[in-house]
Amino acid sequence: MSKQSEPNVVGVNVLKQNGVDVDELVKLLVYNASVEFTAYYYFTNLRMHCTGIEGEGIKGVIEDARLEDLSHFESCLSRIYELGGSLPNDAMEFVKMSGCEFLQLPPNKTDIRAIMEKCLKAEQGAIVNWNKICQMTYNKDPATYDVAKDILKEEIEHEAWFLELLYGRPSAHMRRKFPGERPHTHKHSRALG
Repeated sequence: MSKQSEPNVVGVNVLKQNGVDVDELVKLLVYNASVEFTAYYYFTNLRMHCTGIEGEGIKGVIEDARLEDLSHFESCLSRIYELGGSLPNDAMEFVKMSGCEFLQLPPNKTDIRAIMEKCLKAEQGAIVNWNKICQMTYNKDPATYDVAKDILKEEIEHEAWFLELLYGRPSAHMRRKFPGERPHTHKHSRALG
């Protein structure tokens, strides 16, 4: 069997013809994957520190956001590899690239308001990150756009939930039917779906 130098990847070539900077797109997808993965970890830890009667209700909201962040991580993996990218081999490098250190526990580890403020900041950052990919791929890369817009929709919902909890701004939040339901991204996540 002869070894070719580079295969002809029509799926990538079409995107380049459509004006997509595929290398930049892969870089952003890997970065977003690192943020979602790391946010899942930190949300797990933050959730554990929601104590008392008030904390019990907050745990459910964080749990929905936490499990959907894991789904977001898994939803973009196939796209990264389809585009010729990959995840870093070193898990510590992957976590560090996320810049999610701000999600570490607050000084008072059971300060529920501080925990919710951290969650809100994470969701707002995720909105910016996924919107960037939507803007980059709209009318140029329907496959990536489809994944990114669905993740963006869930991130906007998460922001609304934490705005409601912190500021009394109604969000129309309806609890998921079951933890990890992922109403918008379930079709993208093969591992969980």
